Amino acid sequence: MEKKITVALLSGGTSSERDVSLSGGDQVYQAIDKNKYTVFRYDPKTDIAQLVVDASKIDVALVILHGIHGEDGTVQGLLDLLNIPYQCSGTLGSSVAISKLASKYIYAQCGIPSPAYMISHKKDVIDVDTCIRRLRLPIVVKPVNGGSSIGMSIVHLKNNLIRAVDKALEYDDTVLLEEYIKGTEITGAVIGNQNLIALPIIEIVPSEKYDFFDYQAKYTAGETKEICPARISERLTKSAGELAKKSHRALFCKGYSRTDMIIRDEEIYVLETNTIPGMTESSLLPLAAEKAGMNFSQLVDRLIELGLEKY
Repeated sequence: MEKKITVALLSGGTSSERDVSLSGGDQVYQAIDKNKYTVFRYDPKTDIAQLVVDASKIDVALVILHGIHGEDGTVQGLLDLLNIPYQCSGTLGSSVAISKLASKYIYAQCGIPSPAYMISHKKDVIDVDTCIRRLRLPIVVKPVNGGSSIGMSIVHLKNNLIRAVDKALEYDDTVLLEEYIKGTEITGAVIGNQNLIALPIIEIVPSEKYDFFDYQAKYTAGETKEICPARISERLTKSAGELAKKSHRALFCKGYSRTDMIIRDEEIYVLETNTIPGMTESSLLPLAAEKAGMNFSQLVDRLIELGLEKY
């Protein structure tokens, strides 16, 4: 009988996306083939010391963490020190991609189209008129670090801009103010190490009661239509897949990623790239994988293979 692979499944953590991470970890645990894998679960909020103790008997880690101290390269650095392979981007790709500002710099250098933006730091005095003159209303306001649209707002009125910035500053010391692009929201996942495969593009249609694809729209069942494959032309589908691959490579990602984009007037703009896409029941990566002929259990198998393959 072939020896089982020992997997460390990390979920939870200390970020504002803890609940999403725990939910994703639960679903991965349920889907993983227990005949092939021995699974130990760790919550970095409480179990880092135990992970260090167990390191020598772990073959590979599945990092199902989001946000600070999970998706930013810190846990990845620890796993590197412990010589434990893992399925996601390393310290460089993780730390770059979690910063929407660093990602913007790299997108620009690599010719990846992205909305215009300004930044504001915690102690800055915001010149509201300058912001509106440069970006025009409405303006998207969000923390530079973090995900799941936590702390994000779309500002339609001048008097609400300061309040939206203050809200975003509750989650980070730096805030991104971004041009609002009205169009078709899509997301494109890629999977692979050396040879990247673009999964089917998903079109995201939040309920009309939501201003944008926010936390509630993302994680409340039935609040958003996720259409896969997206209802876009063959040309745009191909372009979106290429942009997802280009973004993945530009940000030094490994294993897999999911890039959020928006289409306006037949042009695609990249919004951000996620190095650990969600793995809950309502998440987009499993949907795209399923359309590509990979069920959830097979997706988990492939992620484990990719983690081991890097080593």
